[in-house]
Amino acid sequence: MLRGNKELWFAFVVCVLITMGYGAVVVLNREIPAASEFVGHTLGIIGFLLMLMTEIFYSLRKRTRSAAWGRMSTWLQFHIFTGLVGPFMVLLHTSWKFNGLAGATTLLTIIIVFSGFIGRYIYTRIPRTLDGLEIEGTLSQEALKRARQLMSLWHTVHIPIGMALFISAFVHVGAALYYATFLK
Repeated sequence: MLRGNKELWFAFVVCVLITMGYGAVVVLNREIPAASEFVGHTLGIIGFLLMLMTEIFYSLRKRTRSAAWGRMSTWLQFHIFTGLVGPFMVLLHTSWKFNGLAGATTLLTIIIVFSGFIGRYIYTRIPRTLDGLEIEGTLSQEALKRARQLMSLWHTVHIPIGMALFISAFVHVGAALYYATFLK
């Protein structure tokens, strides 16, 4: 079972620091950085890379039961941290404009983050070892069965939305490169 909320607090502190840096850029430039400028691109690229790390590394660890990769609880904390900080940076990258494909991608990002909070809540209701394996017999079998069903239902929703998000994001990146960079 997860011990505390340190990944949430760490993500919060990092987001506050990013916000302070973003605020400084806004004050110095007297305008919100455009998504297509250096600060906007940097936020978008780093945020997107964090989001990719969120999905790829945690999914690989879940499918690899080797202890050499570390404890599942640590990887889940990493997944939560990067799954909050990455989307926050991508949100700042938008320059608060939500049009077209980029707007749809932002909406999917918000939905997947919200869904992640729901999944974390369900996950913490199931007693687990430090490695993330379920502990049998600590709850009534009926309550444990219900939590497993909720987790299964949540995965059925969360994973396809995540896939749609990444398809949309890759199309957005490809279109941005093509129209803003290659055609110039």
